[in-house]
Amino acid sequence: MTKWLLRSMTELSSRKWISRMTGRFAQSPASRPFIPRFARMYGIAVQEAEKQLHEYSTLNEFFTRRLKPGSRPVDSAPDALVSPVDALVTGCGPIRQGTILNVKGQDYSIEELLNRSPRLENYKNGYYMVLYLSPTDYHRIHTPIAGTIVEREHVAGKVYPVNDFGLRHMRRVLSRNERLITYMRHAHAETAIVKVGAMNVSSIKYVLPLRDKMEKGDDLAYFEFGSTVVLLTEDDSFAPRADLRTGLKVRMGEKLGTLSNP
Repeated sequence: MTKWLLRSMTELSSRKWISRMTGRFAQSPASRPFIPRFARMYGIAVQEAEKQLHEYSTLNEFFTRRLKPGSRPVDSAPDALVSPVDALVTGCGPIRQGTILNVKGQDYSIEELLNRSPRLENYKNGYYMVLYLSPTDYHRIHTPIAGTIVEREHVAGKVYPVNDFGLRHMRRVLSRNERLITYMRHAHAETAIVKVGAMNVSSIKYVLPLRDKMEKGDDLAYFEFGSTVVLLTEDDSFAPRADLRTGLKVRMGEKLGTLSNP
């Protein structure tokens, strides 16, 4: 009964208009007094922020803050694929015939996640990583490889929560929520960076101006409030590091594994 009630409440709160209302408040000057309280509540490392707390004019500006230079060293090995975000790994493993198996007890199809893109054929036996950003985390998304952006796609959808409850008890939220998909090519291999919106996320935004050629660790996009990034690598193009597993906490720029030519 309790699970049913929570699920019903989540379905209601996933409506876009509720997310937009939350977003408008976070972007308004009225939210400014909440910044110190928000930082304390979530134990945010404010000393890493580019500016002092009092210099942020809205909660949203603080939430999408940049960090001081050097706060996140980026692995410089040419074949290293790095984490694009500070996150908890909530799923990782080989893709089996186009299916991502057992993310919090649910399977996902690459076809649905990538919105039936013709590019999905390259990922049917690749590798996936699900990276969850909590409100505590730094919320900018960086490029996991150096290379060329070959396509960008916006997929409209819901805004269900992508936390543990949402992934376990809501039906395939990663492929039902709004998504911003970036395909990047490194040497002869391609990587899909799937940015998944979530409850109370008013938008996922690219950093402007848009660029096609990018270095590893460049500022790519950002979430307004917590969400998830799903990384997909092409068939036979990625070897995960030995300790990569569900439950591992990673930081932006940290090596997740090694790329090779598929």
